[in-house]
Amino acid sequence: MFYGAIVWDPWLIVAQIVCLQCLYYLTLGLFMSILIGTRVSRISLVYFFDYSTMTTATVTGWCVVGSFLLSSIAGAGYILYLVERAKKCLDFSATLYIIHLILCILYGGWPSSITWWIVNGIGLAVMALLGEWLCIRRELREIPIARYRSIV
Repeated sequence: MFYGAIVWDPWLIVAQIVCLQCLYYLTLGLFMSILIGTRVSRISLVYFFDYSTMTTATVTGWCVVGSFLLSSIAGAGYILYLVERAKKCLDFSATLYIIHLILCILYGGWPSSITWWIVNGIGLAVMALLGEWLCIRRELREIPIARYRSIV
């Protein structure tokens, strides 16, 4: 991608947000099926959107916490390939977690658990900072230039 002139393309931004949100929830579902699937008889949307399942009092609650944190690490990798710009990482990470907050409010009400806020705050920070670090590493790579000798 050429980083010179920036063209504001709202359809690209919306497509990136939708794609990032879908990949985040697919990854969250994968981690939950691995970590929680062996502990409960049926995984439902309660584990995704209800703040009461994210607790440190039970082993299942710790598995939910772990699933969210692992998904934020994977989300940083998704940002690296979808967004490709370090200065946009915080914007896309915050947008993802704001949409998640709205979905949680619609599903189970205002999250009143301090654990929910801490885990999602740490997840936002991990996704934004790790994504920014990965994007900066990619942007600072040397550009390989092939040197050809002219045959005289």
